[in-house]
Amino acid sequence: MLKCEGVSVGYQTGDFKSIGLKEWAVRRIKGNYRVEKFWADRDISFVLNEGDMLGIIGTNGAGKSTLLKAISGVMVPSEGKIMRRGKIAALLELASGFDSQLTVKENTYLRGALLGYTRKFMDDTYKRIIDFAELEEFEDRPFAQLSSGMKSRLAFSIASLVQPEILILDEVLSVGDGAFRAKSEAKMKEIIKGGATTILVSHSIHQIRSLCNKILWLDHGRQILFTDDVKCACDRYERFLAGEETI
Repeated sequence: MLKCEGVSVGYQTGDFKSIGLKEWAVRRIKGNYRVEKFWADRDISFVLNEGDMLGIIGTNGAGKSTLLKAISGVMVPSEGKIMRRGKIAALLELASGFDSQLTVKENTYLRGALLGYTRKFMDDTYKRIIDFAELEEFEDRPFAQLSSGMKSRLAFSIASLVQPEILILDEVLSVGDGAFRAKSEAKMKEIIKGGATTILVSHSIHQIRSLCNKILWLDHGRQILFTDDVKCACDRYERFLAGEETI
């Protein structure tokens, strides 16, 4: 369903970021300018099959979110290849794809359209989406009036109930109260059993242990490991966080 081969994502940095185009052109002609490349991800490789759930772990700045953007097509890798099969639904930035001036119902249809779903499909699915998000009493409210937790619940509900072949979640299961988190985890297990391939970024090692059958550990853009021995990898990562192991 998904294959990454030597994927690297780099950013250009240097003098050109603080000078105008004309000045940059003059410096380039004279050879008097500085350009550097920062690698957010470097040489990442893994394969996911139908029904796999991959947990991506790593401290802040590890390159997790950048990799998800490349996988979802938001960014183009500087090097390497990403091969995808099936429709992707990605929850990377929960506020994206919503219009604060529209109602909850209008935003639900808007997000569905952005994910490529037809009006008829959204008509058939809308009530289940709102019920799952527990927003039945807020359908006609302006989206701006929702709390951040409500917005996250709606975004998760839309992505998880439209049945994508590949679902990408970035710290989404940590939103809402304990009851909704439990419901979200149960929904993830249902999606996995239905054959969807899922990628989850989470700082919760408990979630990774209970939900995922494969794990990818990143650190400062480097791939530390990719394995299906989730327990062993989580144990090692926890020792690393505690300062009991180096990488």
